[in-house]
Amino acid sequence: MRFRHPDGSTVHLAYCTNVHPAETLDGVLAQLRDHCEPVRRRLGRDRLGIGLWLAKDAARALTTDPAALRGLRGELDRRGLEVVTLNGFPYTGFGAEEVKYRVYRPDWTESPRLDHTTDLAHLLAALLPEDVTEGTISTLPLAWRVPFGAAAARAARAALTTLGERLDALEELTGKSVRIGLEPEPGCTVETTADAIGPLTGLASPRIGVCVDTCHLATSFEDPATALDALTAAGVTIPKAQLSAALHAEHPHLPEVREALAAFAEPRFLHQTRTRTAAGLRGTDDLGEALTEAVLPDGAPWRAHFHVPLHAPPAPPLTSTLPVLQDALVRLVGGPVPLTRHLEVETYTWQALPPELRPRNRTQLAEGIAAELVLARDLLVDLGLKELP
Repeated sequence: MRFRHPDGSTVHLAYCTNVHPAETLDGVLAQLRDHCEPVRRRLGRDRLGIGLWLAKDAARALTTDPAALRGLRGELDRRGLEVVTLNGFPYTGFGAEEVKYRVYRPDWTESPRLDHTTDLAHLLAALLPEDVTEGTISTLPLAWRVPFGAAAARAARAALTTLGERLDALEELTGKSVRIGLEPEPGCTVETTADAIGPLTGLASPRIGVCVDTCHLATSFEDPATALDALTAAGVTIPKAQLSAALHAEHPHLPEVREALAAFAEPRFLHQTRTRTAAGLRGTDDLGEALTEAVLPDGAPWRAHFHVPLHAPPAPPLTSTLPVLQDALVRLVGGPVPLTRHLEVETYTWQALPPELRPRNRTQLAEGIAAELVLARDLLVDLGLKELP
């Protein structure tokens, strides 16, 4: 979906296909047919943006076979889909029964991460619509927090420097610019937007900045205005933003609240949980740990890294952090010039929801994704953006 910002530029809105994890090229083609096109049709749109997730094997198949890449481009066109952004965070295995810590490997100290991201950049340059000259890729925020010492920091910085050089060469070759956004996430070396400023300050390439995920922002209790203003003041760009909402519990000490939270403690993904105390932010790596090990103070609200569908907050006594997303959008695209032009709805947890909230078939999933996009569209229109055909 495309929108005209009051400054005349185009803002793109997509949804991320990591909700339909496919490890192979055949799987990617099937998800376009079985999921993405039905969402587009449900929205009544001739064209729909998708934030494509390409696992290692699918990306390698496309990189080594130009005919396969042309075939994917043709399939996107036939199904009324367009790609201006990729999700390069998960490397492989995102559809596994247990993902948890595996999603953070390889990290930016390991050569496969650099090579994979380079492949994605070349693929994105080939998949961009003819009238679009810039693409974006979100990626791991360097690494999980431990172990990560000075040597690891130097290795990651060297890899990002090399990536910037490769992106420069790619634009010279293709005329297409690809930018990268490190995606701060609780528990990682770069956990907050503030943590991103140091590693990115002074980096030789202006093509590498931050991908702001509003679920992660909220989980860490970051104020959107403060966080985004700090990035701007530091000269750190925001290539893309992911529109998502976290799980919020106002009174986690109450038995009924803990019972409601327990329904969201599931075995597939990490759901890092945070609370604010007088001494600062406290947290656990997973929601189950917060509930069972009595290590997290419960005198103030908890937020858990669980991507709640934007249009469907959980029933009381829980809610979502949708207001944080709304505040972030005001700063991201509500000003005279947008801070980013690539927005991506990223709710990959539909099948991890409590059983009674999960979609029971493809049709219900398409309805849910379409409803999220409608909500995001309405928020953008309310900020003065005009939806384009």
